Order: sequence, then structure tokens, then C-alpha cells
Amino acid sequence: MDIPDVSRTQINELIDEWIFNERDRALLRRRLLDGVRFEPLAEEFGLSVRHTKSIVYKGSAKIFSKIK
Repeated sequence: MDIPDVSRTQINELIDEWIFNERDRALLRRRLLDGVRFEPLAEEFGLSVRHTKSIVYKGSAKIFSKIK
């Protein structure tokens, strides 16, 4: 997935505005802002890699669709 050219601040604001689940917000921040890979991220949050990827892909699509 290509990430649009937006600042860290904009990404953080979009996550706060459009992602309602606290765990998903934290997970997206760790992936999109901190660059943590999926395997360590899944372990950190106690999820499968597949579930972690699903959350990240769906959340990313949601927030980046809001960029004008």
C-alpha cells in the first residue's frame, strides 16, 4: 500500500479522528509512525500476524481515504 505524502502530525490526527478502538489506534501508531514490523507488532498486542495486518490495512485505508 502506498502511503500518501502526509506528515506524522496529520497521520496522528487522522488516527485520533477516524479510528475509534483504542487498541487499533495504538497499533496503527506503532506501525505507521514508529515503523514496527508486523511480527513484533502482533506479539506486542497479543494478536496473530494475520489479524494485525488486517487491522493495519483496514485502518490505513480508512484514514488515508479522508485525505483531500
